[in-house]
Amino acid sequence: MSELTVRVDVDAEPETVFAAATDWNRQSEWILGTRVRVTRGDGSSVGSEVAAFTGVGGVGVTDTMLVVSWDAPRRCEVQHTGRIVRGYGIFTVRPNGHGATFEWTEQLELPLGAVGRLGWRFVSPLFAWGLQQSLDRFADFCRSYPP
Repeated sequence: MSELTVRVDVDAEPETVFAAATDWNRQSEWILGTRVRVTRGDGSSVGSEVAAFTGVGGVGVTDTMLVVSWDAPRRCEVQHTGRIVRGYGIFTVRPNGHGATFEWTEQLELPLGAVGRLGWRFVSPLFAWGLQQSLDRFADFCRSYPP
């Protein structure tokens, strides 16, 4: 299992940050190259399912997820259930005195054993950069959330 965590300070109340982060259908407005939709349930309770397509021009990967923990407005955890992406994704929101800190952690099961671990050494910096760029966009997104 490999773990990667990125965070950003947001000039918004924790409740707003949590609601914006878990507004699955609007995540494409801040997550680079990704479209997300709720596929089962209400999206805001344990047992709900979501699917995220990340790619360009129809070429990419669909990441299916199951909400396994929902503690609004502090924490949401999903289990990646797809054939390619496996593991857990965790959104955590903490008050920080002037708004909130949003933290996104990915705990990923790497495929292909030693080859996957070696490949992760090269891919993880790009993955971390993309997540951080998305979080910078997220901070802007929260300033006008909800629309």
